[in-house]
Formats: sequence, C-alpha cells, structure tokens
Amino acid sequence: MEQDGTYKPKTWAAIHNATYPAEGAGNQTFDNRILIGVGLGLPYVFKYYLGLSWFSYIVLTILFALPVLASVIYLYSRFAPRYRNRIRLPGKPLEEYMTIHDPELKQQYNGHNKIPMETFFEAYFEGKIDIKGDILEVFELRHDWAAFQFTFGQFKFFLTQWIPETFWHSRDQDENQVRDHYDRGNDFYEAFLGPLMVYTSGIISDATKRETLEQMQENKMDLICNKIHLKKGEKHLDIGCGWGTLTAYASKHYGSDSTGVTLAKNQTEFGNKRCEEWGVKDTARINCMDYRDIPSNVTYDKITCVEMAEHVGLRRFPQFLHEVRELLDDDGLFYMQVAGLRATWQYEDFIWGLFMARYIFPGADASTPLYWYIKQLETAGFEIQNVDTVGVHYSSTLEKWYLNWMKNRDDIRAKYGDKITRVWDIFLAWSTIISRQGSATCFQIVANKNRNSFDRAALINNRTNPSAWKSQNE
Repeated sequence: MEQDGTYKPKTWAAIHNATYPAEGAGNQTFDNRILIGVGLGLPYVFKYYLGLSWFSYIVLTILFALPVLASVIYLYSRFAPRYRNRIRLPGKPLEEYMTIHDPELKQQYNGHNKIPMETFFEAYFEGKIDIKGDILEVFELRHDWAAFQFTFGQFKFFLTQWIPETFWHSRDQDENQVRDHYDRGNDFYEAFLGPLMVYTSGIISDATKRETLEQMQENKMDLICNKIHLKKGEKHLDIGCGWGTLTAYASKHYGSDSTGVTLAKNQTEFGNKRCEEWGVKDTARINCMDYRDIPSNVTYDKITCVEMAEHVGLRRFPQFLHEVRELLDDDGLFYMQVAGLRATWQYEDFIWGLFMARYIFPGADASTPLYWYIKQLETAGFEIQNVDTVGVHYSSTLEKWYLNWMKNRDDIRAKYGDKITRVWDIFLAWSTIISRQGSATCFQIVANKNRNSFDRAALINNRTNPSAWKSQNE
C-alpha cells in the first residue's frame, strides 16, 4: 500500500479525512538496549573510577534514571529515522505555511529547515507566528514543516510540574485545576461545544453520513444508557458530570433517578438549571463536590464516569476504582469512558500529550494505553463486559468543535484575549488529527463486580450476535 509514496485520501462523510497521514519516528525505531546501556553503564563508570560501593551504585542508578531517560529520548527524537513512512510530502518551504514575525526565529527557521513543534506553538501563542490559511489544513501538512523533537521547555515542564503533580494529586490541586479550567465561563465552552454543552466524544452512527454535533452527542448518551441497561427508577451516579447533560438526559429519556457530581461551580449551576428546564428536577440533580466526598452510605444501580477518570491521577487510580466499587450495587454496572494513548507511540504523541497537560487538561495524567486501565479494573475486583475504541468518533467530534470555534473565534478573542484563543486553535485542530490517527484515542469500558452470583446472561445482546454483525457489514 502506498509503495510509490502516493496516498489516496479517503472520502468518509462522517470525519475530516487525512490528506498526508505521514508516519513519524517512535518506539519502533527506538533501541531500548541503548537506553539500558546508558542508564546502567554511566553509574558503573562512576562506581569503577571513584571506588563506590554497590549500594552507592544502586542509588546513583536510580538518580540517573529520569535524566538519562530524558536525555536519550531527546537525542532520539532529533535523529531517529521514521518507521516505514511511504507518504510523499509536498516539500514546500516553511514560508508557504506560516509568517514568522520574530526576527530571531525567522533567521533560524526558514526554507526547508523545519521548526520544532513546541517552538512553533509557543511562538504562535505569543503572536510571533501566524498561520497562513485554515489551521486544520495546515496541521494536516505538519510533517512538511514541523520537527517532532523534544525541547528544553518540555523537559522543564515534565520534570518540574508534570511529575510532581502526578505523584501528588491533592484535593486542593484537583479543585484549583478543575475550577481554573471549567469555571472560565460557560460562553467560552458553548462557543465550541454548542447548546448541549457536552465536553466528551460524540458517537457516529453511520460513517457515510454527515451528522450534526448534537446528533452525535445524543447518539453517545443513548449508547451509554443502553450499554449500562439503564431502567426506569434505577439510581444512577455520574462522576465528573460536567454541565450535567448526561445526568439530565438519562433521567428524562430513561426514567432514572440520576445524580451528577462535579467540582466546578459554573457547571453545577448550569446543570441544575438544565434539569429544571428539562422537567426532571425531582429525579435529577447536580452536586458540587469532590468525588472523594460522595456519601458512602448510598449505593447505585448504575455508575458512569465519562472522561473524568484521567484526572484522578495514576497514584490514586486504584483507590478511585475501589471507591466506585463500594458505591456500586452488587448487580450494578459501571461505565468508564477514558481518553488513552497508544502503546506503539511516536514522538508526536508525547509532544502533543505534554502540550495538552500544560495548556488544556492539567492533572489528567492517567491517560494510558488500554492494558493499564484493564489491569486496574480487574485488580480492583471488576470484570470487563465490553470495550470499544472510539478515537475516530472523537476526531469527528473535535472537528465539529473546531468549526464552531472558528465561527465564534472573534467574539471569544474580544472577551478572553488573544493567547487563550490561539491555544484553543491549536488544541482543536491538532487533536482532530491526533485522535483520527490513533495517537490518542478513547475507550468505552463496561464492567461489573466480579462475583459468582452476578447475572451475566442478562447482558447477552447483539454485540455477540453473528447475524447482527453480518447484516451491518453487508
């Protein structure tokens, strides 16, 4: 396929189709033997020449671990070859894609001298660079003008902010990060989320059709309610409910008694107002609280957690799942939708991830490959019922957010300023591509308590019906 370097773009109506989906360097050209050799060898050189004890060698090796890992990845990101890239890029000079206003940057990066991605977006945020044409289309061609190599700024953020926050995740930290982000202003988010105010991936029902954002979000909420077999009168808890749309929707359309929990004050006020407007104020409510404060004396038939668990943090994830398990009835179902990363990584994946951690979702460090989530759930006493990967659905959602954003961009810029507007330009355009190509994705996981008495036969449905798949694929 594409042996001659050409690529025939796909024409799916449901998504923004790739024009030049080039492959970058990553772990398939990364030699772990070099990493291990450097990590163990350098401390041994010190031990040998300084006459240190084996205990000192072990301590030195541990101290070397992060700096060595960072240094080796930094060098590899600059010089590693691409892995089986067969996409022939246009080969245009940098000036075709952007205007560089800063004299120093302009002298350093011009012609066919590619600019590191982090250098580019930091300069774009400050107005030192402007993009020519549509941002999303320019990003489709990013391999023609960007170098995916790590920079000092990214290492500084990783070592001084990302790592400490990952190991800490205090209540104050989580509250400050959530409120700084989500209490920015409802109009800011409505500018791209639209009237439903759902900040998670929608679902495509037909790849050959161009559905609206609202249709996709209703598809997603119906899918969730059906995946957890939600029934009238059942107690439903939505952890990290955002603006409360799923909470209100479940109660309105499925008759559940639904409770949503969020740390953001604006989201709480908005969600309760929506429950009232949708006529479900007696059976749906939004509570402003930390998930750690959810009363433990009440259990729920169904629990959902839609793209919030990433914010729990790696260190606290096992405890979080234990708390969810205790809140869930023995015969209940737990739905967890989480953003994740591919295990077969490329350097772009990490550079995008650090950008997201710094500017968009600080504290969301538990975005991992699927196997990590599955292990955590099973270790916590859950049985996995089903898993769906919906990254391409997220791509379609993000594209629609991007289009909404560009339509409302001038108004947002006038109120919130140029820098935050430019940050969201990059976030929405780049993420549309990242989720489509699999760098980051989204997993929908349904689980139950792994108990002998659980009625597993009650969950048999068309997912395991061969004729249903056959009719869909004909």
